[in-house]
Amino acid sequence: MIDCVRRKVLEDLGYNANLDKHRKEQNLLNFGVGRIISEHKERYIVRTEEDKLEAEIVGNLRFSAKNRSDFPAVGDWVAISAYDKKKVLIHHIFPRKSIIEREAVGKPGEKQIIATNIDSALIVQAVDRDFNINRIERYLTICNASKVKSVIILNKIDLISDAQLNSILDGINQRINNVPIVAISNETQVGYEELLEYILKGKTYCLLGSSGVGKSTLLNNISGKTLMRTDSISLSTNKGRHVTSHRELIILENGGILIDNPGMREVGIADATSGLEITFNTILKLSQNCRFKDCMHIHEKGCAILEAVGNGDIDKNIYENYMKLEGEKTHYESTVAEKRKKDKDFGKMIKNFKKNRGLHKY
Repeated sequence: MIDCVRRKVLEDLGYNANLDKHRKEQNLLNFGVGRIISEHKERYIVRTEEDKLEAEIVGNLRFSAKNRSDFPAVGDWVAISAYDKKKVLIHHIFPRKSIIEREAVGKPGEKQIIATNIDSALIVQAVDRDFNINRIERYLTICNASKVKSVIILNKIDLISDAQLNSILDGINQRINNVPIVAISNETQVGYEELLEYILKGKTYCLLGSSGVGKSTLLNNISGKTLMRTDSISLSTNKGRHVTSHRELIILENGGILIDNPGMREVGIADATSGLEITFNTILKLSQNCRFKDCMHIHEKGCAILEAVGNGDIDKNIYENYMKLEGEKTHYESTVAEKRKKDKDFGKMIKNFKKNRGLHKY
């Protein structure tokens, strides 16, 4: 059993009654418990009640994995056993309450886990040069698909005027509803006090954003430590070159748990039907008024969405971004279906080969 002192350490990492119940139900009391705080090419660091330990998965867990999502990811709780002073074996992954994932880069039809067991995502955008509402909606879609709440963080406000900031805020509010927005500066730390109000003890947060938006500097500032290295500001782009190369989980002084991520150039949409419905709820509601149930919202007569775009009730940019993300989701689903068919056909071929070889054995 875990004594009171050790349990307190685990609780600071997010351990709770549901995880403890699962541990007992799965007869895992003879194993230690830890949380994956870092992963780099299937090399893991597990934080336990006592230390940070190197970890690798046992063969049975590796061979039973059907896809990449069956492997541990940053944020996972795992059952472990020691095999060296600073090394452990991972035997079991606890059920995940949430998974933020995207389509794997360069691997159509496959998913990549960004982080697990997340309570809220902090979507960071720089307002100086790289600001893009379409990208915010993309991040919101993958978070909504995972039932993860979001906070939009507008960084580098020291580089623009108040009028420019107000214009950006108005643009976001016209397209996105019911998502908190916090405007900050890493240089002056304006807005930090408001941001920290959203980061609660024992809750896990995930930083999402492109390279150079200031995620590492933000993490260093709110932690009070130099946890992530940042390069100098580029004079040509006014951006810090983000050098985070892997995901890592950090406990902040206020008790919040934060997962930093490498900057993502691509955030491919996977099977995010529910995410699109939440992010673009206005469009989805209007689609119920289309003349045809299978309306594609492209050129059909009686399309309520096209009518709304035409008369200005729906912003054209919202419509175009929705159609783009819907197209990515459909392409992902068709790719998955095609891969499943190929696997099924290959399985049949192997089965027939074995059958025919048996018939001609003698």
